[in-house]
Amino acid sequence: QLQASGGGLAQPGGSLRLSCVASTFSLDLYAIGWFRQVPGKEREQISCISSYDGSTTYADSVKCRFTISKDNAKNTVYLQMDSLKPEDTAVYYCAAASGGTYVYWGQGTQVTVSS
Repeated sequence: QLQASGGGLAQPGGSLRLSCVASTFSLDLYAIGWFRQVPGKEREQISCISSYDGSTTYADSVKCRFTISKDNAKNTVYLQMDSLKPEDTAVYYCAAASGGTYVYWGQGTQVTVSS
């Protein structure tokens, strides 16, 4: 129902854009969050975009480097990641929230930042 894509290998200081596409429901009805997880560590929510007013939030670890946006016509939410650091290496997931609970999850896309 949610498919995340766009991960890959980037050099430190480089950029990647992740996409999150919904195939069976309209994303504009849900708040959409991006998460990341490193093996052995807890999953971290890094960004969210509201379904109500499009307001955005970011974790301190990615603030001013990552930008979340939404294209309702394409039913897609993006995560533009700039000034990438090695510590951004993780599997990235998108998820859709209803009533404050994330109910739909994408399968994850690997991001590796390395020279």
